[in-house]
Amino acid sequence: MRLTVNGTLHEVDVEERMPLLWVLRDELGITGPKYGCGIAQCGACTVHVDGEAMRSCQLPVADVWGDVTTIEGLGTPDAPHPVQAAWIEHQVAQCGYCQSGQIMAAAAFLARTPDPTDTDIDDALSGNLCRCGTYPRIRDAVRDAAERLRGG
Repeated sequence: MRLTVNGTLHEVDVEERMPLLWVLRDELGITGPKYGCGIAQCGACTVHVDGEAMRSCQLPVADVWGDVTTIEGLGTPDAPHPVQAAWIEHQVAQCGYCQSGQIMAAAAFLARTPDPTDTDIDDALSGNLCRCGTYPRIRDAVRDAAERLRGG
């Protein structure tokens, strides 16, 4: 089966029902998406499929309909995505385990909602869990990233 991940076409020989998360991690060596709960509830495994935030732990690879972007493909060290830059500036991460999923969810959300309210942010990211409780910093970073994306 063919799969484009972070702009690179890959051929993988896996069962069609294998979750995308395991294809990314075990077959392709892409470790940004994390295994958290395994039931698509925590968001640590969030990736983009054609720009849409998806939980890769429950998405069979055969059901992937477009290009996949992981945290590794969102930005670069020299040119981080505005969400990544805001995350660093606001020192969001504590343990860091949930951060790639949080960032991917936030980037997809801001692509759809360029001028969110705090309630919009809270609602959109409520399914991405942070055991360290950095939700106020997450909200501040998303608000800042939205401004950066709008050119402010």
